[in-house]
Amino acid sequence: MRPSLEQELRAHDQQHLLTFWNDLSPTERDTLVDQIRGIDFAELSRLLAGQKAATDWGALAQKAEPPPAFRLSDTGGGRQFSADEARTRGVAALAEGHIGAILVAGGQGTRLGWPHPKGTYPIGLVSKAPLFQIIFERLVALGRRHGVRVPLYLMTSPATHEETVAYLDEHRRFGLAPDELRIFCQAQMPAVDAATGRVLLEAPGRIALSPDGHGGMLAALARSGGLDDMQKRGLEHLFYFQVDNPLVPIAGPEFLGYHLLSGSEMSTLVVAKQQPKEKLGILVAIDGRVRIIEYSDLPDDVAELRDPDGGLRFWAGNTGVHFLEREFLERVQHGATGLPMHLARKKVPYIDVADGKSKGTRVESAKPNAIKFERFVFDLLPEARRAIVVEVDKDRTFAPVKNGPGEPADSPEAAQAAMIRLHTEWLCAAGAEVAPDVAVEISPLYALDAAELAGKIQPGLRVTKPTYFC
Repeated sequence: MRPSLEQELRAHDQQHLLTFWNDLSPTERDTLVDQIRGIDFAELSRLLAGQKAATDWGALAQKAEPPPAFRLSDTGGGRQFSADEARTRGVAALAEGHIGAILVAGGQGTRLGWPHPKGTYPIGLVSKAPLFQIIFERLVALGRRHGVRVPLYLMTSPATHEETVAYLDEHRRFGLAPDELRIFCQAQMPAVDAATGRVLLEAPGRIALSPDGHGGMLAALARSGGLDDMQKRGLEHLFYFQVDNPLVPIAGPEFLGYHLLSGSEMSTLVVAKQQPKEKLGILVAIDGRVRIIEYSDLPDDVAELRDPDGGLRFWAGNTGVHFLEREFLERVQHGATGLPMHLARKKVPYIDVADGKSKGTRVESAKPNAIKFERFVFDLLPEARRAIVVEVDKDRTFAPVKNGPGEPADSPEAAQAAMIRLHTEWLCAAGAEVAPDVAVEISPLYALDAAELAGKIQPGLRVTKPTYFC
């Protein structure tokens, strides 16, 4: 036993973490000590003490206004910049070579029945291409088109880091050069008992830890040297996205153009919500600042508000896709407050330290028993100057894989169907004929968009069987 460690834990009423010390091997003891030393118990106490001062989203929602937006339906003279102007500016910016990408890929494929990092899930119905392959090939194709490199900063979690690194090495990063990929790992936070605030053990010699949320990206990126690397490379504008969307338009020129022409420090790609209770967070403006209200926090009477034309007043559904300025990230990272920590009640299995048994008893709670701590990247929005939202067509850009096979929404089947519809549309626009119910896929290395595809196939091409254009 380490007396100083025991005294420190006792000062925070966390001495139970050493309950099984005498039963642990030297290696298990070292692991437990490392985990304990990685916890700021004073911070935990402050977070738990402040949990009752939760944001009153109902009151804030009453003050909300629609955010500054570039909408698909606004094609008249009301826009500050036209879509053509935005696209031209975006193409020029891509060719200047100051664009980087940040990919959040720390999740596992548990809901998909896939015991590996979610990025390795084979989402292509015809090609069996994993999510990582589609994303990496899109980056390679983007760089080739504009004659530049688009470096990727990929965030993993402790649960997925080693397997992700090995997987990408095995597949030679799907075409990305070694110096175009920088992998970094997010931090973890302990789960605590909701009733007592005591840190939970998931095993006699191991604390129950979980990743600190996608908002942990900023601290992890800085800690790993990623922000410094971006500065050295001259990267100024960063495309942020998540691994679960195979349709994500990486660094789309029009989105980038609106971001730059508006002088925005953080811009968000959004889709129009069709129903008030659709499970998408919404972007709003409150007191002149853009921010997100999660769908679960949005009061029904606000969610159901309509404009005179019948459309939802609060329509801007969050896709989790942003353009961010590097200097903005540096300013926030060096600020005094940083991103706030959110507390969520979850079901967390744990070891009962009070049952009198030498190894304890593992408890699987039937209801939420613990508090987990997470940071969210969208909490950067209120700090950003001139933040805007840009609407895109959901069918062409947003098909997240969040739920398991067979689920009614956000399932692998739904994403595959969206990919097939989009690529069928491209083929037909190029003069091809695709037989009904025939699955087609187009590799980004073959064509990034419909216009590029049109220059590669012969009009009149008939596709009568599942085909992967690569």
